[in-house]
Amino acid sequence: MLLTKIPSFREIVIMSFSCGHCGHTDSSLQNAGQIQQKGSKHSFTLHHPDDMERNVIKDVHGIFRIEELDIEMPAGVGQVTNLEGLLSKTLKDLESGQKARKANEPEVYEKIDALVQRLIAMMIGRGMPFTVTLDDPSGNSWIEPSPQDLETKGKYSRVQYPRTTEQNASLGLGQTAGESTIDNGPKIEELLQKLQTDDGDPMANVDILRDAFNCMQVPCPGCAHPTSLNMQSVNVPFFKETLLSALNCENCGYRNNDVKTGGEVPEFGKRITLHVKDPEDLRRDLLKSESCAMYVPECKVHIETGTMGGRFTTVEGILTQMRDDLKQDIYHADDPKEKTGDSVSKEVRAQWESFFVQLDKAIAGEIPFTVIMTDPLDKSYIQSLCAPEPDPKLTEEQYERTAEEMEDLGLADMKTKLGKDGEYEQEMPEKGQQDDDTASTEETEAEKAEMAEKAAWFKSLIPQFNLTPFSGDDSEEEL
Repeated sequence: MLLTKIPSFREIVIMSFSCGHCGHTDSSLQNAGQIQQKGSKHSFTLHHPDDMERNVIKDVHGIFRIEELDIEMPAGVGQVTNLEGLLSKTLKDLESGQKARKANEPEVYEKIDALVQRLIAMMIGRGMPFTVTLDDPSGNSWIEPSPQDLETKGKYSRVQYPRTTEQNASLGLGQTAGESTIDNGPKIEELLQKLQTDDGDPMANVDILRDAFNCMQVPCPGCAHPTSLNMQSVNVPFFKETLLSALNCENCGYRNNDVKTGGEVPEFGKRITLHVKDPEDLRRDLLKSESCAMYVPECKVHIETGTMGGRFTTVEGILTQMRDDLKQDIYHADDPKEKTGDSVSKEVRAQWESFFVQLDKAIAGEIPFTVIMTDPLDKSYIQSLCAPEPDPKLTEEQYERTAEEMEDLGLADMKTKLGKDGEYEQEMPEKGQQDDDTASTEETEAEKAEMAEKAAWFKSLIPQFNLTPFSGDDSEEEL
């Protein structure tokens, strides 16, 4: 075993085993640092064979998944490798035992062989693009980012999330064997029983008043010990009711703040564009919901939906937080000014430094730039300095949600649109309904063609039988 530190990551333990009797060898990796306060999920889309060289650290708790094939490498062995190594390991595991399956279970063999052929096509570049994800509730897994990822929408994303009770239990956090993590502390079962009401709704007796400070006991997502969740409902001018929440656990130090907006699902999404031209624009209030994607074209920054969660800050604040998160993810330094990560190549480091210089200029107000926020749920907001009059630097427009956004938000099967008869209906029709609509349209076109043919035939009879035509221009409808 060897305790070492990866310069661009964390402390790890590398273990190697070799049997002199049978020749069996094995190597694995285990994280030697602490479990992070939140879990993390990395998503990466491979567009070119060079993307296979991205470095990957898969912790023992990490789950590697190939989305297009719907297959995954479960948690178990930790590895320091690249994407090609993980895909090769997945291919090797799929091919294992295929000869026996071909003889005993030919149907299973054919299904697995089809997956093998698709995976081989992906690895040689014929099945690209495809997406892989690395989900780790401990937050200690990592896929190497690149400056070019920020230029392509949806290529790379890293989302942090609070762990569930089951994930905490799998990591050995919280209560084990019915014992609390802190002496004399109330058990989670007792806490949940106190929160539970007769009708099964734990929020039934919680009355959140506007501008009032509210506090309630909840299990900590980091350690499962009871802690206080502070909430306050505020009314953002010219926007809507917003719920601010903050949690600070005295047991494990877990801290989190979030912003939620209420109301029904709107009929349209909203796209907000702000042209930042002076330092005053940097001080505008900004509310970014979890469903909002953010784009700064001058800095080549694109924040995917779900990244950074909900934030209520300023334009300067959101850019500063974005810069600090990127530096922490790339250099893995607690201080944003610290530049560690000496395993990064000189070329890649130069690209990142150029990117951060441009972003720092935007934060300081030295260059004009544009902030574009796209929210399919219309729950994001940028302060207007001229409200209620139009702001020349700020534009808002509604747009029809795409089918992909509907699917991601879970609205494809929900009845959110009020129909003419007063009943709610699906905003996006199901496939069968679309087929029916298509067939109905084809029947209408056929009827029009038949009508035109009959009209032409009737016109040909007018001179032959000395008929009197209809008044007007002898249109097909009149005939």
